[in-house]
Amino acid sequence: MNIITVKDKSFKPFISEENLQEAVQKVANKINIDYQGKEPLFIGVLNGSFMFFSDLLKSINLSSTVSFVKLSSYQGIETTGQVNELIGLDESIEGKDVVVVEDIVDTGNTLEKIYGMLAEKKAKSIKIATLLYKPEAYKKSFSIDYVGVEIPNAFVLGYGLDYDGLGRNLSSIYVLND
Repeated sequence: MNIITVKDKSFKPFISEENLQEAVQKVANKINIDYQGKEPLFIGVLNGSFMFFSDLLKSINLSSTVSFVKLSSYQGIETTGQVNELIGLDESIEGKDVVVVEDIVDTGNTLEKIYGMLAEKKAKSIKIATLLYKPEAYKKSFSIDYVGVEIPNAFVLGYGLDYDGLGRNLSSIYVLND
């Protein structure tokens, strides 16, 4: 992995494809144990979670269903502080065990929005699975149930994460090279 340029910024290697797959498997193993005998609904948060979501579900050995929501809170490399719902849930989740699959949890603003949506729709239980977690940036009290990798509060891209829509297709994760 080499330093790359995306748009006007330079990024250096941060988490290899191999280490990402180990993190995915760690999360899948815990979910498989916790939901044994249950039929969870996995909700992927688009766009960022698509690679993690796909790889995670390949390692889930439970009867389950899937859905997606699309929320937006970033502009460039900064969070706007506002979470906009671009595509919402269009199905009943009442009485279902829900696992929300996020690419990254930083401030927790997106989680707060999702929790509100799911509670309003009367989910039986709500758990959060995230590939990346920034404990230094997290400002909410919702528990993060499944964490692939804890990272510092730095801007990252690749493996679904983007910079102005670019870089999502990278198989590894890169960090902003200051």
